[in-house]
Amino acid sequence: MAKIKIEDLKKIKEKIKAETSLRAGHLRVRVTVHMGTCGIASGARGVLDSLMKEIGAAGVADVAVTTSGCAGICSREPLVTVEVLGEEPIKYEHMDPNKMRQVFKRHILEGEIQTPFVMARGSEQVK
Repeated sequence: MAKIKIEDLKKIKEKIKAETSLRAGHLRVRVTVHMGTCGIASGARGVLDSLMKEIGAAGVADVAVTTSGCAGICSREPLVTVEVLGEEPIKYEHMDPNKMRQVFKRHILEGEIQTPFVMARGSEQVK
């Protein structure tokens, strides 16, 4: 049996990543509201509620909303990660319902990253 090389594993990873991307289910955007204890205590529930209302009002069907636990950056909560298909993820910090409405309208609908609220760009990777 032939040994698998690192390059082969990278190709497999990219293939699986492409197959399971946001494209699955015709989604264009995935928004993750971080709902760990620290996030909830900082107001993440209101951020999530605001996002859901905006999605309903806009009638969009290509935006998925997920939640996650603590991201380990409690002092920056509430955190929201926006992943637009084909673009680097954007992690927003110190969110509130008004900021979430702005991110939804300007970033998610119009593609304009809301730089004043950005904590990080890209995703964490182990190399």
